[in-house]
Amino acid sequence: MKRSYVCHLSVLALLAGSGFAHAQDITIAVAGPMTGAVASIGEQLKHGAELAAQAINKNGGVNGKNVKVVIYDDACDPKQAVAIANRIIAEGIKFVDGHACSGSSIPASEVYAEADVLMMSPASSNPAMTDKAAEEGWTTIMRLYGRDDAQGKFIGPWIKQNYGTKKIGILHDKSAYGKGLADVVRASLNSAGVKEVLYEGINPGEKDYKAVVNRLKSQGVEFLYFGGYHTEAGLIMRQAGDQNYKFQLMMGDSIATPEFGAVAGPAADGTLFTFPPDGRDSEAAKGALEQFKQIGFVPEGFTLFSYATVQAIAGGIGKAGSADPKAVAKTLRSTTVDTVLGPVTFDEKGDIKDPRYNINVWKGGTYSKLTQ
Repeated sequence: MKRSYVCHLSVLALLAGSGFAHAQDITIAVAGPMTGAVASIGEQLKHGAELAAQAINKNGGVNGKNVKVVIYDDACDPKQAVAIANRIIAEGIKFVDGHACSGSSIPASEVYAEADVLMMSPASSNPAMTDKAAEEGWTTIMRLYGRDDAQGKFIGPWIKQNYGTKKIGILHDKSAYGKGLADVVRASLNSAGVKEVLYEGINPGEKDYKAVVNRLKSQGVEFLYFGGYHTEAGLIMRQAGDQNYKFQLMMGDSIATPEFGAVAGPAADGTLFTFPPDGRDSEAAKGALEQFKQIGFVPEGFTLFSYATVQAIAGGIGKAGSADPKAVAKTLRSTTVDTVLGPVTFDEKGDIKDPRYNINVWKGGTYSKLTQ
């Protein structure tokens, strides 16, 4: 009996020790579309976060603690995003790298704010997310990505200068991201004296957009700005190509994924889109790029933004000397943290300061910075 009791105590001690070690981890939830039409974006978030945690832990972790990443799938669906947010809170996780789609981030942010969880989106650009947080006094809602209004202000004058004399059409997919971006671009163009010949929403998730193509054709659209995701854009371009109807397509950042080229086929060539400067050109990203090379993953699109988000959260914890989300959020608003994208600072609303953009062009199944 005595020996059995001692053995039992030993097992309990081992379990307690293992639980204690686990409790010392800094857990970051990665919430995004791991399934569904834009699952390629979720894959970018996942790989970026996992390799960032790997690099941080290899260098000693944060204040002696390891960073642990746990993946959650919101399928870019608002209801599922709210359910995932509640699950993350129930599991005691205090930091979130996500969500990706604005339509998911906005409702999920309310859930996180009430629980004082620090959510930092690496991709959502609709201004409403941080605007509402600022109005409500929610300090733990942040984003490591530029806002639609900044993107619209950047691209509106460029469209006027290069395509202002063309017949311009504007479409959107009715999502928080797509419509939000389309509206900002429309307002920027209209204020510059350029009026579109067509503005309307499409139904996302359909397979046949021939009726949409026909409407564009009937209006003589020569330049189309589309606020939406790569699947619908690719189908519209492919089906327009089937009719030998050519126009210049321009979009926001959502088509920074090889899937756009796969869906659109040869019709993708020449498509323009705005995206922040490619972090792969940054000196700060050299080590990360070697990590991605080792796993055979090309860090396109939002990959490095997710990597940088984990770095920013970890850096904030380190500088705050605390894993309290409110303290970390406060610290991040008053300091600079180093990331694969370079030094990052945040404003009072929790938005990244001084976002910059490039214009990129698709060609041969990939994209690169437009040179003029």
